[in-house]
Amino acid sequence: MSVVNQQMSCSQAIVKILENLGVTHVFGVPGAKIDSLFIALKHSTIKLVLVRHEQNAAFMAAAFGRMTGRVGVCIATSGPGVTNLITGLATATSEGDPVLAIGGEVPLNERLKKTHQSLDAVTLMKPVTKYSAEVVTVDQLTEIMGNAIRAAESGRSGASFISLPKDIGLAPFVGDVDREWGKVVPQGSGSLVAIDAAAKLINASKRPMVVFGMQASKPDVANSVQNFLAKTKIPYTATFQGPGKWAQPKDQETFVGRVGLFRNQPADHLLDQSDCVITIGYDPIEYDPNIWNHDNHRKLIAIDVISADQDNDFMPDVEIVGEIGGSLDLLVSKLAPQIETNFINLVTDALTQNKLTVAEGVQLNGTPVHPLRIIHELQKIITPDTHIALDVGSNYIWMNRYYGAEYARQVLVSNGQQTLGVALPWAIAASLLYPDKRIISVSGDGGFLFSSMELETAKRLGVKFIHLIWDSASYDMVSFQEAAHYAGDTAGVELGYYDVKAYAESFGCKGYAIKSADELAGVLQEAVSSEVPVLIHIPIDYSHNIRLMQDVIQSFVN
Repeated sequence: MSVVNQQMSCSQAIVKILENLGVTHVFGVPGAKIDSLFIALKHSTIKLVLVRHEQNAAFMAAAFGRMTGRVGVCIATSGPGVTNLITGLATATSEGDPVLAIGGEVPLNERLKKTHQSLDAVTLMKPVTKYSAEVVTVDQLTEIMGNAIRAAESGRSGASFISLPKDIGLAPFVGDVDREWGKVVPQGSGSLVAIDAAAKLINASKRPMVVFGMQASKPDVANSVQNFLAKTKIPYTATFQGPGKWAQPKDQETFVGRVGLFRNQPADHLLDQSDCVITIGYDPIEYDPNIWNHDNHRKLIAIDVISADQDNDFMPDVEIVGEIGGSLDLLVSKLAPQIETNFINLVTDALTQNKLTVAEGVQLNGTPVHPLRIIHELQKIITPDTHIALDVGSNYIWMNRYYGAEYARQVLVSNGQQTLGVALPWAIAASLLYPDKRIISVSGDGGFLFSSMELETAKRLGVKFIHLIWDSASYDMVSFQEAAHYAGDTAGVELGYYDVKAYAESFGCKGYAIKSADELAGVLQEAVSSEVPVLIHIPIDYSHNIRLMQDVIQSFVN
């Protein structure tokens, strides 16, 4: 039965719906058009996290969404508050992170006037979200909330946006907040016809290979992924967001490394030899098909929660659309692939190449510090349940290629929009979700300053993490690609110096400045015991970065 509660405002009703969903944190910046929602949150069980920039509120909400599988929530006031959410919501939708964003708006009777902060936010948000709507009558509120949450969490997850005019937020609520608003309907396994067709192709192949994407790294499909690999023994690679070495069955090495950006990894060479590629939870935004599958006529099978966009270089022979775990469980019972010996030997070679490259790190001394040496030292302090947040830049290429994740979604990375500034907000979010776990984040000197103001937020919240800044005094990921494309010429990439240690201390955090590679191990051990956020400044040796693009596999040790 519908309940009319004159004592509850629409803002209070929104908060009650969020409480019913199990939302524990909401991230945002206040303002006059959304203040009723802030007041409602103050008197709720939900922790309101006040941030220093709305973009970082969206980043933190996205991290919650990715790690929990349920909507992370962010709020902002009208006008520039809402526009500042856009980058974070575009990133969330590209990365498959469920987010609910609520933006304030001027009262309805001022919507067509030239008044302060009036904006057609719904239209603005449509290209970067899965759902965008404005509440224009009180009785629509629960319907719009429910549909926004369902859109964000269903299929391939993403962001939803709700515009809340000031007068609607203050208006008496009419309806029932305790119905199952936002309930997501479980998806069944894929078609049995498609599963049989896929099994026939895989069983007929001699050199099958799996490419895992971000949707396959969700914790709820981990067991099915591991069981599939253990029973079929098919070698696999993964995009930067796909399942890494954690998916590898015990006593069975089949993970041949990650692929992405540049087609020159051992796994890329193995893909070239494959006669049947099975993509699982893969989105082309993660690794363009025209790079790894151009003009290739081998069999292609796609397993995902949605059908694939048709592409000249990505036209699957069979598509299994449905819940990934259930589809894999049905498919594996029908498989008995006969992988040829020569292909298995190529797998062994790829595994060896990856191991030799990572092992080079211990030999790389001096200053500036080589990326492989940093990865070598990080591996000493990374525990089985450490969470890692990576910013975009040259650092994220090195880390994704040569550090293997231990469990589902251990490493957070922006591989769709490749958004700068995500690492620090993600580290804060991970620390809130897992206060007793070790949190490590990495950025370049450029990306760090995109969101470094949130150090104040981190200190105020009492969270702790270790943040490494790989300093090249440049936007290096842009620089080395420009140099490769324009005969060594670069433009718009040089940056200035800032004192990371002093910067950290100005916020009440700890800061360290590394002078040589040999100092890093001791500093990391010290940082582990810190009760406040730690920044570690590392002058980085990117002299080998051009090899990240080259097709020839070679040692980084001179």
